[in-house]
Amino acid sequence: MNVTIHEINDTKIAEISSDAVLISSPEEGLEILVEVYYQDIDKIVLHKRNIISDFFDLKTGIAGEILQKFSNYKVRLVIVGDFSGLEGTSISAFMSESNSQKQVNFSKTVEEALQRLSN
Repeated sequence: MNVTIHEINDTKIAEISSDAVLISSPEEGLEILVEVYYQDIDKIVLHKRNIISDFFDLKTGIAGEILQKFSNYKVRLVIVGDFSGLEGTSISAFMSESNSQKQVNFSKTVEEALQRLSN
């Protein structure tokens, strides 16, 4: 797992990346959150490729469990990737609703994610 710290407008943002899936359970999501949180960072960019694909099937409940952890710790999260291949209107509606809030967002690029988190 690679952690890159971006500093924009006096805001620290951790970008987490890897060639492998890093989050396949709520516990793994919490481990990453806590590792960054204890470095006094409360904003995270996470790549779609690093999250188990079941996360994007809302019927599994994995997304809700993982995102609840981020909400509980008040850690903002932007998931970055190409979401065009995701099936179903429920995930599209969920992503659209999330993007209208600040806690969890979805974006196509890291640059867009950093901009969103630095405001």
